[in-house]
Amino acid sequence: MAKRNTYSVLERTKQGAPARRLLLRIGVLLGMGMIGTLDEVVLHQLLQWHNFYVHTTSYWRIVSDGIFHLVSSALLVIGALMLWARGYEFRAPGEGRALLAGVLIGMGGFNLYDGIIQHKILQLHPVREGVPNILLYDLVFNGIAVALLAVGWWLWRNNERVQHPSAE
Repeated sequence: MAKRNTYSVLERTKQGAPARRLLLRIGVLLGMGMIGTLDEVVLHQLLQWHNFYVHTTSYWRIVSDGIFHLVSSALLVIGALMLWARGYEFRAPGEGRALLAGVLIGMGGFNLYDGIIQHKILQLHPVREGVPNILLYDLVFNGIAVALLAVGWWLWRNNERVQHPSAE
């Protein structure tokens, strides 16, 4: 069997920026899949705080969770296949950092969307059902999302320093 060609993302392009943007996009897909899967496993199954859609029967709550889990799993598979298909080896400075930034941005962005759009605007489900004061749960859930987004954005914005350190 022929050995797959694996080489640095930056070796594939004339400039590193397009490759880092691609890694960022792949990371966002992976991050969305990761946080969706964590949400499904921890909040839906283990803690049983809510289902994806709560305004229906128990049967359809489980079905909605299953569909949500399929989507989050598909995002993970698509992101992993994108990395594999390109034979990524992270050898150039900043490649792993670009991917990590994307993962964190994907995780934070997905959770912020979930917390604001799905929880509050569409009211598909609260963070936790059956508690008298949901505000603390909402603040923690959205606070974690904002923190993940901020760290991901910081990593992405500061990746240029890794790429082009100042000559001393």
